[in-house]
Amino acid sequence: MAAERVAMKRGRPLSPHLQIYRPSITMVMSIVHRLTGMALYLGTALLAWFLIAVGSGPQQYALVQAVMTSGPGRLVLIGYTWALLHHMLGGLRHFIWDTGRGFALPVVNRLSWLSIIGSLALTAAIWSYVLLHGRVVVGG
Repeated sequence: MAAERVAMKRGRPLSPHLQIYRPSITMVMSIVHRLTGMALYLGTALLAWFLIAVGSGPQQYALVQAVMTSGPGRLVLIGYTWALLHHMLGGLRHFIWDTGRGFALPVVNRLSWLSIIGSLALTAAIWSYVLLHGRVVVGG
């Protein structure tokens, strides 16, 4: 208790806070991984809406299609695609760590940057294809 009172008198925090730490790539990746996880919950609700609409008939499907092909709808879908890919690549980083590899700081930083660049590049590739071809082809 005495140490806490001394720290409070000097105006210093009792434990390190974000104001103390200089942001690092691993800190940013940790925060973004949590945010993309939350975004995936919302995106899954959109996916459920889409699936329910497909099963409910042409009118419901037309409504979902109109919303999702609008400008804001496409931005949401692009964001969902990025969140999914970023979260997946973050999971692969953790899988590498689960094997006992990749703990050296330069490797951790490299994997972090690869996750960011990879998720952006994959999102751009997927949506470039979708926007250029106007449709998604599944199967043959």
